Amino acid sequence: MEARKVRGAAIAETGNIREGRAGQWLVPSQTGHGTWVVDYGQGEPTCTCPDYEKRSAFCKHIFAIEILQRRLMVPTMTEAEGKARPTYKQNWPAYNAAQMNEEAHFHGLLYALCQGITMPEQTGRGRPKTPLADVVFACVLKVYTGFSGRRATSELKRCEEQGLMRKAPHHNTISDAMNNADLTSLLRVLVQESASPLAGVESHFSPDSTGFSTRSYDRWFDQKWGKQRKRAKFRKAHAICGTKTHIVTDLLVNDQGDATQFKALVDATGRRFNMVEISADKAYLSKKNLEAANAHGAVPYIPFKEGITGKGPALWSKMFHYYQYKREDFDAHYHRRSNIETVFSMVKMKFGAALRSKSRTAQVNELYCKFLCHNICVLVSSIYELGLVPEFWQSEVA
Repeated sequence: MEARKVRGAAIAETGNIREGRAGQWLVPSQTGHGTWVVDYGQGEPTCTCPDYEKRSAFCKHIFAIEILQRRLMVPTMTEAEGKARPTYKQNWPAYNAAQMNEEAHFHGLLYALCQGITMPEQTGRGRPKTPLADVVFACVLKVYTGFSGRRATSELKRCEEQGLMRKAPHHNTISDAMNNADLTSLLRVLVQESASPLAGVESHFSPDSTGFSTRSYDRWFDQKWGKQRKRAKFRKAHAICGTKTHIVTDLLVNDQGDATQFKALVDATGRRFNMVEISADKAYLSKKNLEAANAHGAVPYIPFKEGITGKGPALWSKMFHYYQYKREDFDAHYHRRSNIETVFSMVKMKFGAALRSKSRTAQVNELYCKFLCHNICVLVSSIYELGLVPEFWQSEVA
């Protein structure tokens, strides 16, 4: 049941509508500020309210007159609430099984993912370096457990005994790896690859960004109030996720604006997934971003800002008029973007909203590890809820 029709029914029930002259009706505002004039004479009904002027479509005041004239059935609140507040059932047996067996599956999936990592050829003298696959395994497992490098040693030794790594790296080796800028690009590839087993499931996507606090602070002296002030620094994560399973298909960590990261996120996702829709907030609105989504066959559901017109390329004009005149349908697709907020909440609640690393490079790598842990946990849930059999590196090797 359309929301405006429900509100129109509420207005009609008040009995405060007055008949004007020549087919006009005076409909009081629900906020109690003013009265709107509905011209219900010959031709298409019109209204003086801002909603009608903006959309040129039936507003709640016109619906009120329609209901008053008994041309439409009065909707019941039960019907309206049934559509406005859908409920989603949880598969509790599958959810419980995934939670109880997550750790065992996590180790196995992380091991399988790391097997696609190739070790650079060592040159020069010196003892052999720790295999890169073992180093990455240790870094990600450290973030998953929430332990420091030293406290994670016993867990890594246990993984070595189970054959999940050749040799458990020393905690200094883990620290050096986290501070290595060359590891960042590899971790991004691993985030992308960890999402690939769900390529046959996900087709609707949503990007957004969020901040993670650090141990670093900006300090300055406030001349106005005469005292020292400080503010924690943040690292900004740009992510794009599938809206069905909450898998993160790509991640970028930088301080750039949201709109500038859209194309890179979409292009990386489009290489592994068949994209049908992309839902994003107004921060991503630009002609280039609409075209970037369209290049992958995806319909971009990005709301338009106030004051923007439909003048421009065909795609821009088409989505603008769809947004203006079919807002209910548009919003049904657009509100899928709330799933990316769910992803951020999941990551922060499970793996922490603050970064423990001190250097900028280590903080960036730690952020990638957090989202990689999240993806593996999503795969564990998919094993029980969707019957998924995750397989990695079917097309490429890092």
